[in-house]
Amino acid sequence: MAGPARREGEPRSLFEREHWPASTAGLRYRLYRVIFHHDSPAERNFDLWLIAAILASVLVVILDSVPSLRARWHLVLYAAEWLFTGLFTLEYLVRLWVVRNRLRYALSFYGLIDLLAILPTYLSLLFPTSTSLTVVRALRLLRIFRVLKLVEYSSEAGVLLQALWRSRRKILVFLAAVLTVVVVFAALMYLVEGPANGFTSIPTAMYWAVVTMATVGFGDIAPHTPLGRFITSVLILIGYSIIAVPTGIYTAELARSLQPRRMRVRCPQCGLPEHEADAWHCRKCGHALPSSDSE
Repeated sequence: MAGPARREGEPRSLFEREHWPASTAGLRYRLYRVIFHHDSPAERNFDLWLIAAILASVLVVILDSVPSLRARWHLVLYAAEWLFTGLFTLEYLVRLWVVRNRLRYALSFYGLIDLLAILPTYLSLLFPTSTSLTVVRALRLLRIFRVLKLVEYSSEAGVLLQALWRSRRKILVFLAAVLTVVVVFAALMYLVEGPANGFTSIPTAMYWAVVTMATVGFGDIAPHTPLGRFITSVLILIGYSIIAVPTGIYTAELARSLQPRRMRVRCPQCGLPEHEADAWHCRKCGHALPSSDSE
């Protein structure tokens, strides 16, 4: 059975851990444990403080987007932004220092997120002129990526992502079926309604089909002929019937993930093939189960 996945930058063996440079091995490994693990009180406290800093920095970004607050509290928000940028820069540099494979961490998902959390503020210094303020504002909006760092500190997020990954093929098949329905109904509406009623092309009709099937109904494009309205009614009913399909697929995979792990040990009395991993007796007849090592 495969062991638990090795964390990013973790020494592969005790030999590697013991043969880090003597001057930095102790401090680097202690910092590595604090930053990348979540077991001891110190490690959990670091996570809590970092989550609080991320939420506060995101709040600063949100408040800075309000013109009245930005005009009144510009200096405070500006100073707070540079304070958080300095803290996250220090955290990013420490992460690069404690891992053994720095390039692998820098190019990983969370490594790129950490970089996006600090890069826009520094890039804004390269555009000091008034003509580039729009570009600077767009770059600074990337700071909202800091909220993605929160996923790293939630074990429940891993369960949700695993369930989504296991249901990916079923969802892809479902999306392919939906796309087929959209193309068919778009072609029908393009033939029935035509450019005179707003269906100027099949892509435009596909946009209408997606909006109609999702039961959003913007109303910017609407059928005018009786046949077109009948086709619209059919598409709306189809949309209601399939809108819950991906939710059901994902929920089934999530429920399977939350079920207690079972072991394949057959009961010698009633023949029940599966039991809970820590079971000593059959859950159906109560007979003692043989150990898994003996089978």
